[in-house]
Amino acid sequence: MAEGVSVLLLQPPAIKPAGPPLGLAVLLGYLRRQGIEAQALDANVAAYRYLLQPERLVAMAPAKVNTSLRRAIKNLARSWALLTSPAACRSFARYQSAVQHLNTALGVYRGVDGDERLTLGDYRHGGRSEFSPHNLQQLAAGEASTLFSAYFAEELLPAVAARNPRLIALSINYRHQLLPAFELAGMLRRALPGVILVAGGGMLTSWREELEKASDALLPFDHLVFGPGEEALLRLANEEVGEFFLEGSTCLSFEPDFSGLAPDDYLSPEPVLPLTASRGCYWKGCLFCPEAVAPTHPYRSCAPAEVPDLLLALAQQWQVRHFHFTDNALPVPVLKALAARREDLAGLSWYGFVRFEAALAESKLVDQLAAAGCRMLQLGLESGSQSVLDHLGKGTSVTTAAAVLSTLHQTGIATYVYVMFGIPDETEEDRRATLRFLEEHADAIGYLNLAIMNLPHQSELAAGRTPTVETGGEKAPRGLYLTGAAEQQRRSDARRFIQQELLASPAIRTIVNRTPPLFTSDHAFFFDKPKG
Repeated sequence: MAEGVSVLLLQPPAIKPAGPPLGLAVLLGYLRRQGIEAQALDANVAAYRYLLQPERLVAMAPAKVNTSLRRAIKNLARSWALLTSPAACRSFARYQSAVQHLNTALGVYRGVDGDERLTLGDYRHGGRSEFSPHNLQQLAAGEASTLFSAYFAEELLPAVAARNPRLIALSINYRHQLLPAFELAGMLRRALPGVILVAGGGMLTSWREELEKASDALLPFDHLVFGPGEEALLRLANEEVGEFFLEGSTCLSFEPDFSGLAPDDYLSPEPVLPLTASRGCYWKGCLFCPEAVAPTHPYRSCAPAEVPDLLLALAQQWQVRHFHFTDNALPVPVLKALAARREDLAGLSWYGFVRFEAALAESKLVDQLAAAGCRMLQLGLESGSQSVLDHLGKGTSVTTAAAVLSTLHQTGIATYVYVMFGIPDETEEDRRATLRFLEEHADAIGYLNLAIMNLPHQSELAAGRTPTVETGGEKAPRGLYLTGAAEQQRRSDARRFIQQELLASPAIRTIVNRTPPLFTSDHAFFFDKPKG
């Protein structure tokens, strides 16, 4: 067999195929700078391309095809082409139709037992729980399957074998990846028995406490990395390692390498590259966030003055002008560094999360950010009630939030605002305070994300409540969120309020209706906010 690579970094399905995976790119850049022969492979976008091949869809479609599915298959190539072209942003109606066609087409895949569902942004298996150790082991052992198994067998495994890797590392950051990832890991183990299999990522790191208590070895993996993977993967690439659980890196990298992760392979009107100026959260005070209690990444920021240079270097190397900062929240010193280099950054555009910091109510800084390419900022308002914000430990005020939204609006920077309902101890008046805030500032809000709180059991706000999740009669402490009658009632009350009161507001409904379906903030970046 031909000499292969030392490390193959692999992203399993299923997550939105909107852009290259930054985690893989950062690890790839780090390993290559250390002299390791490494490659990256995005099996997520490749799986979507495989499943959306017209001839495969026709073969999978039921004997009696309804009109919407027939239309979706007919328009498949045209829809994909539109969503990867700037033309997608010229007509919101055409954009919506293209997304709907691809989603409808994916609906033909139901798995062996007919209980799986795949969309452009979600994957569910009605017969298996991603939080059940037994179900995960069934998939790894080949005793159960997912709708991705044909893609794994026909395309992915041959592609992996051709690279002849010594070590394969799977990046599992989201719950929708768990079932496919374990099935894939089992298939890799059987096909390539001599390869070292490693798993890591935020999803598995969130299970750290439970896994270490149980001394679980997540078969078929040889090693599990908790936290940042740079140093652990470098060690595994250079030496024999006996431990199953490996500690994450204290040496954090910020320079990605997108080799093998071509930006124009993804469903985006124009290529967008992700990058980050910081890892972890600089605030770490939100009581509903597990990052405040058990951070996946220790907080570290890139030197602010280096961020504009990184942006410019990536733009030059990959011939891309759009960027997505994936930070939990861009630090204010980084924002000021970007603003100071506005002349150099002219012609580029970028967006990302920020906190409602008082600095963003200053028109001078905001004007400079706009000149530096800032097109949209994502802001976690959570609530329009000050008492709820204090209860959540947000460290912000509704007064500052109002001032920030006004300043951004006046400057022409779009806003994507996130709010939550169903917060513990939230009253009806608290919810109506949020409604009033959104109505009063509707002109300054470009897009809205309306969510019902799932309270993470690792968060400080969940202290004293039962952390277990019931899945098919099996207690699964690896579940992410609290359940139970009280939680269900809280969520039900919030859902009723959203449907009956919040969305009854014409101003709020207008904002919600212009939010891109499924791709949400990934594509909102490209749409100009309607005026008036």
